[in-house]
Amino acid sequence: MKDKVAEILSTVEMADFESGVPVEFSNLAKQTVGLLKKKQLKITAAESLTAGMFQATVASIPGASNVFDGGFVTYADNVKIELLGMDPQLIEQNTVVSAPVARAMANLSAKKLSADIGVGFTGVAGPDPLEGNPVGTVFIGAYNGKDNTEIVKEFHFTGSRQAIREKSVLCGFALVQEII
Repeated sequence: MKDKVAEILSTVEMADFESGVPVEFSNLAKQTVGLLKKKQLKITAAESLTAGMFQATVASIPGASNVFDGGFVTYADNVKIELLGMDPQLIEQNTVVSAPVARAMANLSAKKLSADIGVGFTGVAGPDPLEGNPVGTVFIGAYNGKDNTEIVKEFHFTGSRQAIREKSVLCGFALVQEII
């Protein structure tokens, strides 16, 4: 599974999404929800740059209510602090677009909602850089509370704001497959 996930991550990072999501990735969300159902795992997410796209994609799959109860859209720093209970010093020390923040978003979202799997998305969709991070810089964290494992990956996507967000969502599903 890890080789397949690595291939997906690499392909998505380099793919052109300007005409929409390439057909070879059209079933990734459905496959991921199917795996979660098979393993009887609940998932949640805390999303910044994707602003709920990941959760909306999960919810679009028939039977998603078996694996998804809800989640967080935490676009602003203060919302990450208020809703997730994130330590403000974590953001101050690392910037909001960082691996430690993505890790915390994944972990805190899962713990807040008693979900088995948490996914955290933070990054710069554009059009302007943020806190010294160029457009396309994205960190995605995935946390598995069943075995207390976590993954955080850094990406440097190209394309429009929408393409960067779509690539982020797909890579989120790939990381979930890797961690479960």
